[in-house]
Amino acid sequence: MSRPGRGVLTHPVRVVAAALAALALIVGLAACTGPLAPSGTDGTIALLLPETKTARYETFDRPLFEARVGELGDFRVLYTNADQDAAKQQQQAESALAAGAGVLVLDPVDATAAISIVNSANAKGVPVIAYDRLIGGGDLAYYVSFDNERVGVLQADAFVEGLREAGAGAGDGILMVHGSPTDSNAALFRQGAHSVIDESGLRVLAEYDTPDWSPDKAQDWVAGQIAQYAGEIVGVYAANDGTAGGAVSALKAAGVQPFPIVTGQDAELAALQRIVTGDQYMTVYKAIKPQAELAAEVAVALLRGEEVTAPMEVGGVPTTLLDPIAVTIDNILETVVADGFWTVADICTPQYADACEAAGIR
Repeated sequence: MSRPGRGVLTHPVRVVAAALAALALIVGLAACTGPLAPSGTDGTIALLLPETKTARYETFDRPLFEARVGELGDFRVLYTNADQDAAKQQQQAESALAAGAGVLVLDPVDATAAISIVNSANAKGVPVIAYDRLIGGGDLAYYVSFDNERVGVLQADAFVEGLREAGAGAGDGILMVHGSPTDSNAALFRQGAHSVIDESGLRVLAEYDTPDWSPDKAQDWVAGQIAQYAGEIVGVYAANDGTAGGAVSALKAAGVQPFPIVTGQDAELAALQRIVTGDQYMTVYKAIKPQAELAAEVAVALLRGEEVTAPMEVGGVPTTLLDPIAVTIDNILETVVADGFWTVADICTPQYADACEAAGIR
């Protein structure tokens, strides 16, 4: 699936987060960001993100990307969010191209539908960077994400370990709440998770692909499964923190005891607080800062006509895949807090102060 990158190495790219953060193409003025508008002095980059139900995009990806672009020169970032609507994202991309965007950084709502965006950009000679989710085709200039199959493996490893510690074993029943069927990453999370769970002896009672990654739809589905499998559910594999939140709400509303083990992903603040109180067992921390900054650096290099390469290729596309980290109650301080992703004050608000103290998070 992957092989070493090729081409002229203008700006070396390494997977190690510290090295990514240290990469600098040029240091410049502050960002000029805003809605679609004429290009700035040095050029225009379009950042097209897929949805707002996952908190990371507006909280981290967008501001980190815009800040790094601003450090590199007097560029304008044309930012749009598609609100989980593939047709809307197509229109946003067309508007960005019409407004003079010289590079598209695209996190697709639908990996297959986004091929038409790539083809439209290619026809205008505009390079496209696949951000976080791999697009299903077209001539992509770069792909930056995390090892998404590894994410599923980390989730499932922690899930199985947590269940064993809780006394669950072979034959015990679990639910699997997967991500959006239009998200190419969701299939990789599922594949990684199943590679572990299928060998664990656990019994998968039911599985669900959550439309739009909707917490509400995940909650409704889990509620239905609780009614069907009363007393049999020892754990819920949830593909991200939003669906985990929906699952937890359903489990609490039904008064399920003992409370099942629940997984997640994205290290959202609400998820970390659920971990502190014991409502969620784990999440996956993905260091978004190096991902967003690398995407910004590659976008600027492409806009300047420079050639970039990467440590590997996926489907012929120069690719950097960063390493995800499993987070439980035992390593919150060493991961998300140590990296400045969240502070103790963020997590341990008055409502969670006692639980934080009991967990040694201070």
